[in-house]
Amino acid sequence: MAAEAQGPTAGEYIIHHLKHLQAGNGFWTVNLDSVFYSVVLGALGCLVLWLVAKSVTSGVPGRLQAAVEFLVEMVDSQAKGIVHNAESRKMVSPLALTVFIWVFLMNAMDLLPLDLIPSIWHVAGPALGMKDYMRVVPTADLSITMGLSVTVLLICIYYNIKIKGAGGWLHELLSAPFGAKWYLAPFNFLMQMIEFVAKTVSHGMRLFGNMYAGELIFMLIALMGGAWFTSVGIPLAIGHIIAGSAWAIFHIMIITLQAFVFMMLTLVYIGQAHDAH
Repeated sequence: MAAEAQGPTAGEYIIHHLKHLQAGNGFWTVNLDSVFYSVVLGALGCLVLWLVAKSVTSGVPGRLQAAVEFLVEMVDSQAKGIVHNAESRKMVSPLALTVFIWVFLMNAMDLLPLDLIPSIWHVAGPALGMKDYMRVVPTADLSITMGLSVTVLLICIYYNIKIKGAGGWLHELLSAPFGAKWYLAPFNFLMQMIEFVAKTVSHGMRLFGNMYAGELIFMLIALMGGAWFTSVGIPLAIGHIIAGSAWAIFHIMIITLQAFVFMMLTLVYIGQAHDAH
């Protein structure tokens, strides 16, 4: 009974924070929290870009307009260096910009105080007849990052067919990388499929692994720092914020870098779809 009065152990605390608010069973299980935050953040990113575009001025830009212009120029220059088809860049450049901002916003949820939203949901969830599980970092959910990478794969397939034609792409699948010999066609096709699968899996797993690790580090810092601050008379919630602030400053660089890497890989894979072997 004494142990129960002291609250959950460190292991129970972490396990609880790693559980999703879910609906469905088995393969059709949906992580409602990840879907909700990814959709809201995507809409928020699009809204900000729309507001900036609506109020753009040719005079001295404000800070937000200057930041968006910097991002647009940065993404456009990267797209020009990788995707050489000017017609394709009309869609690829905005796509890459959207990917960068969306992934950055989802990553940035890691900077919120660890127990801020989950503690609110701990009260609101059961009141709505739902469990109190709540994870707020969509990119720490493998289903979200793999969904993004599979979407990039589908876009690559679209451009392979659009640029090379269905027959041209099929010929490439059967003739590269070992050569256009009929007896090498099965090996060429197998290598092409392995390449597509490997790129897609690594694309999603890279982002997931980094953000999942960052989420765990925030939990461990919150536990250790919160315990120390509690021992000296500072409330646990304040201890969490103080302990996590130092790592959060460093983590800003990580979330930005991961968004940039995901965007660059998207451009690279789409650029490869334009190239003939």
